[in-house]
Amino acid sequence: MKITLKVWRQKNKQDAGHFETYQLDNVSPDMSFLEMFDVLNEKLISEGKEPVAFDHDCREGICGMCSMYINGRPHGPLRGVTTCQLHMRSFKDGDTIVVEPWRSTAFPVIKDLTVDRSAFDRIIQAGGYISVNTGSARDANNILVPKENADKAFLAAACIGCGACVAACKNASAMLFVAAKVSQFALLPQGQIERKQRVLNMVKKMDEEGFGNCTNTGACEAECPKGISLENIARMNREYICAALTSEK
Repeated sequence: MKITLKVWRQKNKQDAGHFETYQLDNVSPDMSFLEMFDVLNEKLISEGKEPVAFDHDCREGICGMCSMYINGRPHGPLRGVTTCQLHMRSFKDGDTIVVEPWRSTAFPVIKDLTVDRSAFDRIIQAGGYISVNTGSARDANNILVPKENADKAFLAAACIGCGACVAACKNASAMLFVAAKVSQFALLPQGQIERKQRVLNMVKKMDEEGFGNCTNTGACEAECPKGISLENIARMNREYICAALTSEK
């Protein structure tokens, strides 16, 4: 395959940034998108040019590092996959592919396609954990959890924090990410003690980090590689209203 790449290049947060065009020949349809970028960088290095900076780690759809807009869509044209799981057979010979970093004030560009997503870490630090002493490990059936709740908590916990929801939202909202992290604990017995303070702290930190409001268009769920449901946002809103009305000041 022959591929034309238009890649966003930006030296740092202060740089205006621009697109650069690259040609790649002999791209294998079986390459992953990131493997194709490895080939591009090898070519650039051999020509004495600066390689393209991009995030990657597990390359198995688990870590959420591979955050890229591909032809205007977070993680590319396929649903339910991360960039590292996207293969070049999803494109045609001669295609032009436009690649950009996430676009959000809360995710400033570090360099090229790499953005600073530490805002998500700070939201988790605000309350996305259980700090009470739950004792030693117990038998699996010692704490009874309704299967429906366990299934919903598991699905919410599948969020990998890649930021595709933020990238897809026209307001750059982090509601789906925060809602998933709130839901996974709100549905389980271990998360009940800190339930109210958790949602208040995490929503407050989300606002402080500069994320926008939910648009209610569902773009976040549509582009989420793990299919996190909008139901979690509704649950978080209920949790927040209840906590705001009943928590002691």
